[in-house]
Amino acid sequence: MDKFTALNAFVAVVEHGGFAPAARRMGLAPSSLTRQINTLEEALCTLLMNRSTRSVTLTDAGARYLEDARRILDDMENADRAISEKGGPPSGLLRISVPVAFGRVHVGPALPLFLRRFPEMRLDVSLSDTVVNLVEERIDIAVRLGALTSSSLIARKLAPHRRLICASPDYVAEHGAPESPGDLSRHNCLLFDYLTGDTTWTLAKDGARERISVSGNLRASGSELLREAAIGGAGLIMMPTWLVGPDLSEGRLVPVLEEWSVSPGPEEGAVWALYLSSRRGSRRVSCFLDFLAEHFGSPPYWDPTAGR
Repeated sequence: MDKFTALNAFVAVVEHGGFAPAARRMGLAPSSLTRQINTLEEALCTLLMNRSTRSVTLTDAGARYLEDARRILDDMENADRAISEKGGPPSGLLRISVPVAFGRVHVGPALPLFLRRFPEMRLDVSLSDTVVNLVEERIDIAVRLGALTSSSLIARKLAPHRRLICASPDYVAEHGAPESPGDLSRHNCLLFDYLTGDTTWTLAKDGARERISVSGNLRASGSELLREAAIGGAGLIMMPTWLVGPDLSEGRLVPVLEEWSVSPGPEEGAVWALYLSSRRGSRRVSCFLDFLAEHFGSPPYWDPTAGR
């Protein structure tokens, strides 16, 4: 038995929620993963997984073994990285987690250029709006938007994350533009479906903050859907400029309450890259982050007024 291969198979099945999805991710047959884990369990004389036709769950022994398996694989990867990155161009696999819409609009289109620039690199990109655990998911870099909570992760700012309130010219022509934050309560506001259920918009000006309860006839969990609805004249939206910048430039949307800031705190207004301290000094990580920062620009290409 190749113990390293078996450990990889075991961790992959757990992280991807089953043999079939893990096999698709690894480019293997499910039967191959099954044989590897069966052999591993036989060698350990311990059942690591409970299998059913619908799910795979860890036994108590499997849960304990998973933690050690992840640590061993991570240590091995760090050792390989330390040797391979001593000379020559960056090479090898980089695992990245990116928010769905931001990844589709701004990261995905840049990846062909990155791979042409660094042909020895391989990328494994996961699009997800959930906050992933970098250790458990074995992620090298997580791109996150907005405010950061305190953690042991290293954070690098890649670009501002500026939000504003806007609507289509047709909506403004029919309903008028709000002249103060309080006017928002009388407008149809298109709402992002936050897990917290929050329906307030907070604005700031000259040190004062106003928190306004808003409502509307459309709520959605997808920012791109709300953007399309706003362009169609459905109501006001609060969106980051990385999503609506081209619409503002081309007149499909117009900003309102421009003298008020939607992102009053500097800690709230950034596109961040987070990585583990064990990745500090990694040429793979640094070359990718340098590339993104260069590609986004300062101010970022999607928001030429961000530095004002």
